[in-house]
Amino acid sequence: ETGVCERGRRLLDRIEWLGKPVLAAVNGYALGTGCELALACHVRLASDNAVFGLPAIKLGLVCCHGGTQRLPRLVGRGRALELLLTGERIDATEALRIGLVNKVVFRERLLGEAESLLRRMIGNPALALRATLEAVNGGLDRPLSEAQEGEAALSAEVLASEDAREGLRAFLEKRPARFTNR
Repeated sequence: ETGVCERGRRLLDRIEWLGKPVLAAVNGYALGTGCELALACHVRLASDNAVFGLPAIKLGLVCCHGGTQRLPRLVGRGRALELLLTGERIDATEALRIGLVNKVVFRERLLGEAESLLRRMIGNPALALRATLEAVNGGLDRPLSEAQEGEAALSAEVLASEDAREGLRAFLEKRPARFTNR
């Protein structure tokens, strides 16, 4: 049903465009909508026992929450089509090799690794995080020169912030920055 697909796609779009880093920590199976959810996240970590796949085709269906669009942008058209058209599963090692995940860790360390990475991300100013995510997400489907113009506009907006001034002062004074997220 189109309504279910539309609602699911809108939810995953909201995750992708949240303006804050969203990290998937996959332990076990991420098949179908679970895989599409991971694709909508900005960074993906996987345990050594993780399995990924978009098996909709084996049911006579087509992914409808953005998987046919996000997967090729992440791993390339040919590899994405192979996975989408066969519905086959891949393990964490293969997911890492093709760029579907950023890192594979032992399952006992997965949540600790995810928390550590997320803390390193969110320790940066919120305005710069949002602008960086917006520049990447908004620029992927645009010509390079147009995407660079968007990047420059976002950069100018961030440069006018108190956090940017503090970051530059801290760098020059060789001290840690004290960001206020303004």
